[in-house]
Amino acid sequence: MSIDREVAMTKAATRVLTAHVPVSLAEQVDRLADRLERPRGWILKQALTAWIAQEEERDRLTREALADVDAGHVIDHQAVQAWADSLGTDETLPVPR
Repeated sequence: MSIDREVAMTKAATRVLTAHVPVSLAEQVDRLADRLERPRGWILKQALTAWIAQEEERDRLTREALADVDAGHVIDHQAVQAWADSLGTDETLPVPR
């Protein structure tokens, strides 16, 4: 195997993604890149990685909540409303379970 091919195989494969963003957002990325002394691509990769992780967690929590509903693990709306209405009063109700 040639050295060039070996080096290429050890690097992670990448793809270029293109997106149109508002000028103000692009300028914010530029300022952040300058301040952090990092390339714009690094800033965008960090932001995209964080956003994807957040969305995956949101999806996981939604699926977990739907499974709870399917299993009947719910709290009656009226019980929650009564508890909320009691907050700040002299007779606060216990948290519904």
